[in-house]
Amino acid sequence: MSPPGRPKGEPRSAQHDAATAHPPGRPKGEPRSAQHQAAAASLRRRLLPAPGLSAVLAVLWPVLNQSWSLGQLLLGAALALVLPHCTETLGTGRPALRRPALALRLAGRVLGDIVTSNLKVTVLILGPTARARPAFVWLPLRISDPHGIVTLAGIITMTPGTLSADLSPDRRHLLIHALNVDDEAALVAEIQVRYEAPLIEIFE
Repeated sequence: MSPPGRPKGEPRSAQHDAATAHPPGRPKGEPRSAQHQAAAASLRRRLLPAPGLSAVLAVLWPVLNQSWSLGQLLLGAALALVLPHCTETLGTGRPALRRPALALRLAGRVLGDIVTSNLKVTVLILGPTARARPAFVWLPLRISDPHGIVTLAGIITMTPGTLSADLSPDRRHLLIHALNVDDEAALVAEIQVRYEAPLIEIFE
């Protein structure tokens, strides 16, 4: 007499094989948790193709607007989600951050420089206008990675008192407009040491 649940005449080994067979679509020996982890990672890559860029955008947007209101935070979050997808169409590939810890230290340095530069520009504007010596300065670039060049240009523009104006066709010189230039060589050296040198280590 066959046990309940097993058709008459079916060998016990066949029933055991059917019970332990792997479901279709899942490779034999691969645990279900690994599939879930792979699916979650794929979803994260689709939503956040460049997590580092998204984090920077989300933080810098309220800083640049000098407002931490809910509206600015939400707008910064929206830009952090949308803009990385737009940059993928440029065909430059995803940036490879070789030293994430250094990138965080550089971000802190830039935020500090934004605050101090705001104070310097305020004093300059409220003081005698004759003290201001605006000038255009060509910055020789040692960095060659396109993401690094864009980041450097963005840092210069975000820092009050300086603005990235143009990039030479060979990407070897960046034109900067500065609100007050006492020494062009000193300005170039400061940018190269404080910003460009860390970016070279981060991107190259």
